[in-house]
Amino acid sequence: MVHETLAATNAVVTLDVALPGIVWPWLVTVNMWAKSIGTGVIFMLFLLLKKYPDQAGKLRFQTIVVSIIFIHIFLLFTLADLHQPFRMWHIFFYPHLTSAITVGAWMATAFVGLLFLLAFLSSIKKDNAAFDKTLTWVTILAIPVTLYTAGLMSQCTARELWQMPTESAQMILAALLSGSATMILLGGSKLDYEAKKTLGAVLGLSAMMSFILYMSEYIFGPMKAEEVAAVLEYIKGDGPYTVMFWLGQWGAYILPMLLVILSRVSKSENILKLAALLALAGLWLVKHVWLIIPQLLPMS
Repeated sequence: MVHETLAATNAVVTLDVALPGIVWPWLVTVNMWAKSIGTGVIFMLFLLLKKYPDQAGKLRFQTIVVSIIFIHIFLLFTLADLHQPFRMWHIFFYPHLTSAITVGAWMATAFVGLLFLLAFLSSIKKDNAAFDKTLTWVTILAIPVTLYTAGLMSQCTARELWQMPTESAQMILAALLSGSATMILLGGSKLDYEAKKTLGAVLGLSAMMSFILYMSEYIFGPMKAEEVAAVLEYIKGDGPYTVMFWLGQWGAYILPMLLVILSRVSKSENILKLAALLALAGLWLVKHVWLIIPQLLPMS
């Protein structure tokens, strides 16, 4: 806010006042969740084409359509959350390349362009060789696209919970979790049990690694900084987000891990589908809680 204006020099003195309340609401949660699915299915399509080319070939166009839909949900909710959405074009014409959101916008634009190229190659031109070559580059680009949010969050001052190393790992694991879950549901009769078992292994391992990271922050985070200890009180004991946090952990990680093991023992595809549904729903809760709780801590 403006504190005073000096008439002689027209200099404006401002005070750096912390914004009260939630700045990044549920819109950003949907943003991150949709981006994880949009990039994750690309990772899984690349994996399946390498291991099961005959089966995965039938999923080329469907997977690209799913990726396009969820990437556009990601972009739509990003735009909706901007305070000045009609000035978004400034990112492209007056770029500040030290900003994660600027770099992310350029990468996401290139990613969307390549997705439409893949859709053209798979549906109209029907050139599988060109599709597979292009998919390799799209898969490489999907890595920084899914990571850029971690860079954006780590640029937030006085938010010790959002550290770049752990947030980067969580973004990649979220993409693998949601991508494998979506492909299990999308595969249907086009994928046999062996292919779905591979996807289940990715789902179970990414759930386990994500859960370990969250529990590491939950248990050892307070040793890192007083701010982290204060933030984690919102999900401990009688904290207002305790129930939502543990519902997310059970839904996204614990139950899917157990169900993946059970599906391998019983060779049940239905159990694997249940694990996939729980993982997708639970991931939204996990992301939402981790986004909100640092913003509840007063900065003064």
